[in-house]
Amino acid sequence: MPTSFLPGFALGFSLILAIGAQNAFVLRQGLRREHVFALCLTCAVSDALLIAAGVAGFGALATAVPVFEPLMRYGGAAFLVWYGSRSLMSAWNGGAVLEAGNGQGTSLRAALITVMAFTWLNPHVYLDTVVLIGSISAQYDDRLGFALGATTSSFVFFFSLGYGARLFAPLFSRPRAWQVLDTLIGVTMLAIAAKLVAM
Repeated sequence: MPTSFLPGFALGFSLILAIGAQNAFVLRQGLRREHVFALCLTCAVSDALLIAAGVAGFGALATAVPVFEPLMRYGGAAFLVWYGSRSLMSAWNGGAVLEAGNGQGTSLRAALITVMAFTWLNPHVYLDTVVLIGSISAQYDDRLGFALGATTSSFVFFFSLGYGARLFAPLFSRPRAWQVLDTLIGVTMLAIAAKLVAM
């Protein structure tokens, strides 16, 4: 298993490491200490399901159903525009820290719906997790070990991101820091949306 587990872990970690919509949301919620465990678990389990689908050979779905790719692409872009605009509005209004201080934090239901949308409406997730990991796993005799390695990397990454965010809490005790973070998140979301539409 180690011969396939470690490459799976390395590939999974490298794919998920880039700052994207899902990671930015988990970071933000981790800084606010809102529903961290539930969000990290949801992201990791979602990745595990997608990795399992890829290794099982479902990477050809986009080819078999032509409408799947554009539907996910434009749906994901619309969601990213909405959330990116919301983050920029939060920055304009003084930063997310003010919301938390006024008892207007994100409910568990809303947080889970948001992170599920970031995960399942993102076509890059299917390309990276299902297609890429699925195709590379075919090179190994022990595909299960490869899948377990990639899945483990997701659990390690998301729980490290969610709970590690609190190390930056002193920095984010100031509204200005939240304004900067929300601005960066908003710009990132809009940039990813533009990239999806331009594909």
